[in-house]
Amino acid sequence: MRRTASRAAGVAAHSDGHAADQGGSGADATAPGPAAATAPPAAQQAPYRQDELRTEFPFQLPRGYVDEAGTVHRDGVMRLSTARDELVPLRDVRVQENPAFLSVVLLGRVITRLGTLAMVHDGIVENMFASDLAFLQDFYRQINAEGHTRAAVDCPHCSESFEVELGGSRLGES
Repeated sequence: MRRTASRAAGVAAHSDGHAADQGGSGADATAPGPAAATAPPAAQQAPYRQDELRTEFPFQLPRGYVDEAGTVHRDGVMRLSTARDELVPLRDVRVQENPAFLSVVLLGRVITRLGTLAMVHDGIVENMFASDLAFLQDFYRQINAEGHTRAAVDCPHCSESFEVELGGSRLGES
């Protein structure tokens, strides 16, 4: 019974909403199978490690990027942003002339895959539909703020608890 409790704690430990169970059998976790009786406890389940970090996140664009040949690319992958990713675009002349261009350059750096395109860069992002750009901006904020940009706070006057939005108005701001 104790094994079941630790197993449930391991499943609940994931913040991305995915279960930690890698067995795939769908069998009841409290019923030990033949392998469980002979395998050492460490081999029965891989413990969730706090130092594991998910750095890439799949997405699907609402409309999709249409390339020169007319192919629509919707499925992609975005990686977590680094400090360098947010600093380098600030030196870009286009961003200096028009700060709204920051999100285009930044997204061009962190999108690692889009459909069957060989490479994703700011020129690709620049030619996306506005709805797809808005989706990617929101997705960027979500994955780089550990899933949300809200914080629980207490009113200093009445002590009532509520949530506030911490997100900036543009990518790269907080």
